[in-house]
Amino acid sequence: MSRIGRKPITIPSGVEVQIGEHNIVQVKGPKGQLSQQFNNDLTLKQENGTITVIRPDDEREHRSLHGLTRSLLNNMVVGVTEGFKKNLEIQGVGFRATIDGQTLVLNVGYSHPVRMTPAEGVMFAVDGPTKVIVSGSDKQRVGEEAARIRRVRPPEPYKGKGIRYEGEYVRRKAGKTGKAK
Repeated sequence: MSRIGRKPITIPSGVEVQIGEHNIVQVKGPKGQLSQQFNNDLTLKQENGTITVIRPDDEREHRSLHGLTRSLLNNMVVGVTEGFKKNLEIQGVGFRATIDGQTLVLNVGYSHPVRMTPAEGVMFAVDGPTKVIVSGSDKQRVGEEAARIRRVRPPEPYKGKGIRYEGEYVRRKAGKTGKAK
């Protein structure tokens, strides 16, 4: 039995969870509102301030969906209460980021600044010229936006210049060696 799938999800105060027909779950909290549809084979039971996910049998598909559904539900509850954030670092001489309204402006070595607008429910913030913070209530959207920013200039292996996640290790390569005589 799935260890993750068996764990009940506690609903904190100030959070409303509605489980509708066809396993459509809506979660409302102080940081926003999220909704998602889950597989109809699984049973979502809400009682005494907790949600439990129950699978009908031990088929391979149901076992794989059991833990996934519980994790996605938990991420929705955590997202509307605390929110999620990803930190990005910019490394390189003259590389920097600024905010213009809600638009993120990246100067990362191209002939022009790169302008990026956030997806719905996601916010960009700049902490100094070389730190970008992507935050929001939907974990998947936050991760996608952070990856989209990183794709503008991924870190290269020779000098390490580019945009990377905070704490990401970039494997460095040795450069060319001189011609042997």
